[in-house]
Amino acid sequence: MVSTPDAGGKPNPWSGRNIAYQAYRLKNKPELIIGVMCLAFLAFVVLVPLFQILRDAFTFQSYDLSYNPEGEVGAFTLFHFDRVFFQPISKALFVKPLINSLSMGVAVTTIGIIVGSGLAWLMVRTNVYFKEVFGAMLVFPYMMPSWVMALAWLSLFRNDRIGGSEGVMTSVFGVQAPNWIAYGFVPIVITLSLHYYAYAYLLISGALATVDSELEEAGATAGMGKWKRIRVITMPLLLPALGSAVVLTFIRILGTFGTPALLGLPVRFFTFSTQIYASINARNQGDAYVLALVLIILAITFIWINSRIIGVRKSYVTMTGKGFRKKESDLGKMRWPATIFVILFLCLTVVMPLTLLLWESMTLIPGDYSWNNLSGYFWYGSGNVDLAYGEPGVIHNKGILGALGNSIKLGFLAALFNGALGLLVGYAVVRGRGGKLSKALEGIAFAPYIFPSIALGAIYIGMFSSSIGPIPALYGTFTILVLITVIKNLPFTSRTGIAAMLQIHQSLEETARVQGIGWFRRMLRIIIPLSMSGLVAGMLLTFITAMRELSLIILLLSPGNMVLTGVIFGYQEQDMAQHSAAVTLMLVLIIITISVIVKVMARGAGTGRLNTT
Repeated sequence: MVSTPDAGGKPNPWSGRNIAYQAYRLKNKPELIIGVMCLAFLAFVVLVPLFQILRDAFTFQSYDLSYNPEGEVGAFTLFHFDRVFFQPISKALFVKPLINSLSMGVAVTTIGIIVGSGLAWLMVRTNVYFKEVFGAMLVFPYMMPSWVMALAWLSLFRNDRIGGSEGVMTSVFGVQAPNWIAYGFVPIVITLSLHYYAYAYLLISGALATVDSELEEAGATAGMGKWKRIRVITMPLLLPALGSAVVLTFIRILGTFGTPALLGLPVRFFTFSTQIYASINARNQGDAYVLALVLIILAITFIWINSRIIGVRKSYVTMTGKGFRKKESDLGKMRWPATIFVILFLCLTVVMPLTLLLWESMTLIPGDYSWNNLSGYFWYGSGNVDLAYGEPGVIHNKGILGALGNSIKLGFLAALFNGALGLLVGYAVVRGRGGKLSKALEGIAFAPYIFPSIALGAIYIGMFSSSIGPIPALYGTFTILVLITVIKNLPFTSRTGIAAMLQIHQSLEETARVQGIGWFRRMLRIIIPLSMSGLVAGMLLTFITAMRELSLIILLLSPGNMVLTGVIFGYQEQDMAQHSAAVTLMLVLIIITISVIVKVMARGAGTGRLNTT
């Protein structure tokens, strides 16, 4: 029986038989259904917010009436662009934050790449002592919030010229640190560099591990000196990893908020992120949206320049079918000095900041760091009207404990949803590889990467501050924190999902399908077990990021959805350094503890094994 033809003699596409046939085809191609659903969801949470912020930036808003009473609310306008770029106030709104952000980004990226590359070379290509221990500890700064170093810096160099209590340097040595040491460009660059070097270290150490030593030895045989071999052979092979480290670090710096706010705002040193925050707090969202668009354009431009530079070379192959050999360089007499250097660096980036914060959290009277002034009040005190405005210590503080619960809940929910979404995106992209749907889905899943964190937060304010059809206003709710955290981390988990699916041959799933096993059972028994290792890694990364995130969510926090990072920032703004230090230490300890537990459980569960039951 054939479908009934229409008046033109062609088969009727709406006939029952044809609809049933198309439904049967879709049933056997679940990647199409999943791909369409994921694409629709991502278009809503990624593209629609971008269009929304563009619309608001070009629309006269009600809060603009205070500047231009004759304006028409809702009408097309270039008012915000004129204020940001061409009015006398543009120097404060745009020019200075632009110069500060770019100079800060270049300085931190340069220092971070140099430090990270040097440490990567020591860990991978030399015989420095205690490499296994050092290798694990060198990633600790990545697990901590980027502004932990800024809090430690304030504890050490804070002076009373700007306001507040004195730091350790003044209390112990009687020397007041100058303002340019305590606040502003110099401390921001130093503290951010000691955090973001981890990106270069992780990426370049991985690339160095795949460079065959025989290539360098061949250069030596040809008469090349050591530095020429590095310049001609090693560096070109490391260019993709180096480029990735530069892009990742620079974009992160452009959107980072915590450190520039803590060390810059007291002396009115504004970057794009802090200016966006200040504009939104002043109810000038239009100005903030224009600045957010500039940030996005800068990020896209930087990614494009990097891709063009790397794209000049056609191949970066470091691994072939031939034998591979990795040879360590003998440091000789420099082995112990190099080891001591790494120890001192770890003390500077890990031990000293945490020690300073612990010391700060136990000073009963601010600015007095003597042994007689040490107390555990800010950890277990029940509240005293003569101390810290009567605020209880961490253990008895309902606000802190509530924020702790929200932080852990945010981390787990974001990790769970992000892992599931990343796997579904990877499944749809790999199984439908080569098709337009697959390419579109892969591209839009990567799109959140180009949004600096503070810019994405501004975009979500513009979209979710009011209801959208049946979707209620999400601003001020816990849901919006989970949503934005999932979306911001999607580029990483989607890549993890794609990598995992590429390793699973389609024949495994096809065999199960022929045997009558449905798609859900195939996912549970084949796909998920085989991709579990990558899933756990991506989910753990999301959990760590969610727990320590501030730049992304600072604009979306309210008393009803407060998390630990917001509590810490609030305490610091109120000059309650002891509470801020105690909560920061608690946050770092929880992140490290849960990360270790998850890794041990994942290893013990034998992730990546096929469930054959």
